[in-house]
Amino acid sequence: MPKVLRKIVEIDESLCDGCGICVEACEEGAIQIINGKAKLVSERMCDGLGVCIGHCPKGAIKIVEREAEAFDEEAVHHHSHQHVCAGSKLREFSSEQPQQDVNIPSALTHWPVQVRLVPPTAPFLKNADILIVADCVPAAYPELHTKLLTGKKILVGCPKFDPKAEYVERFADIFNVAKPRSVTVVVMEVPCCRGLINMVVKAREIAKSSAPVEVVVVSVQGNIIRRQRV
Repeated sequence: MPKVLRKIVEIDESLCDGCGICVEACEEGAIQIINGKAKLVSERMCDGLGVCIGHCPKGAIKIVEREAEAFDEEAVHHHSHQHVCAGSKLREFSSEQPQQDVNIPSALTHWPVQVRLVPPTAPFLKNADILIVADCVPAAYPELHTKLLTGKKILVGCPKFDPKAEYVERFADIFNVAKPRSVTVVVMEVPCCRGLINMVVKAREIAKSSAPVEVVVVSVQGNIIRRQRV
């Protein structure tokens, strides 16, 4: 394939610690972890926008302008439909927690909670601390109400099966209209869940909002494994 002069990501392997966050953030599938380091494995699947940069905790990724294969949106589309999401891998594990009768009070203060059902003009969103939660999280994380939801307004949705463009537009409208004090995005550790973070970050950029955004990542066994500002 002929090469063209364009912007593309470049990864400094001396700074990379192989955490894999950039792999999850790259929706195009252009980055993989090989021998403990992140590598750009497909030039034509890198759009050069650099969404992955904001997710790298080591500052190992930057945008450069050089000759590279042209971005191929069709190849990305084919990859996304052929690639089996790691999050869909079947797993089974037993809970070692003893059965207890515990009365946990609900921290929910509004209804509805689905992203697609809550209008940006909803009065409870105005100047609120908003918790945007991937819809698998409540099933995995039993302490959602006591550890994350208290004092916040929750929006729930699926970044894999719900329309991406619709979510970005809805979140941008929320940033513009509701002007939240803060936004916390809670996702599962599986790659397909990371799209929710990208949608919120893109929406904040569109809205030119300065609201702080924190990301909380939950393991499939119900533990918080990472928190970071984006």
